[in-house]
Amino acid sequence: MRVVSLVPSLTEAIAATGADLLVGATDWCDHPAGLDVTRIGGTKNPDTAAVAALAPDLVVANEEENRAPDLAALRAAGIEVMVTEVRTLDQAFRELRRVLVDGCELPPPRWLAEAEAAWAALPEPAARVSAVVPVWRRPWMVLGRDTFAGDLLARLGVDNLYAGHHDRYPSIPIAELNDAGARLAVLPDEPYRFTADDGPEAFPGTPCALVGGRHLTWYGPSLTEAPAVLGAALRAALH
Repeated sequence: MRVVSLVPSLTEAIAATGADLLVGATDWCDHPAGLDVTRIGGTKNPDTAAVAALAPDLVVANEEENRAPDLAALRAAGIEVMVTEVRTLDQAFRELRRVLVDGCELPPPRWLAEAEAAWAALPEPAARVSAVVPVWRRPWMVLGRDTFAGDLLARLGVDNLYAGHHDRYPSIPIAELNDAGARLAVLPDEPYRFTADDGPEAFPGTPCALVGGRHLTWYGPSLTEAPAVLGAALRAALH
């Protein structure tokens, strides 16, 4: 089977389970390091002709990361496209199994069972903390409703103040974010690369947790270590 992945986290998941299946991936697919496949452009602007030229049996995509017109063009070329939707952790586990087992015809990987066990073993948070979770600046955008990252944070005791917003990624002025009453700002390093020098200064007096976007937003092998890694970053910021 020949597979092209248009989603970085799915690329890592397939590479960790059946690396010989991958023949193409986006320019943003940087895990695992040294992945030797044909690069077919970005997640939002893939070269559909280059994908078709690889003659894949399956293209894996995501309803949020990839654009419907690109997926329609691939289907029009006679290519099977499997589109995932991931807005909760449980949904991520179901979709990973669907992609790997049903789509790629691979056996269920050990890492997936380990990830499910790691999250199932997570104790009930001793306390909960309200937070804002920016994902971009200029303009400032934050996590809103129905997001995978928001579900992960909720399981770790972090309540996103904008989880009830009607937009999934609302644009909120920084003054409003600072007046929202959050006890914590969670700053991932993707899609915007927040760093110690770019982000925390915008939230004076509020603890900031700098976290890896791969652990907060990717659904794949990183989920096995995400509870421990994210939990440690959150605790360090609050204490």
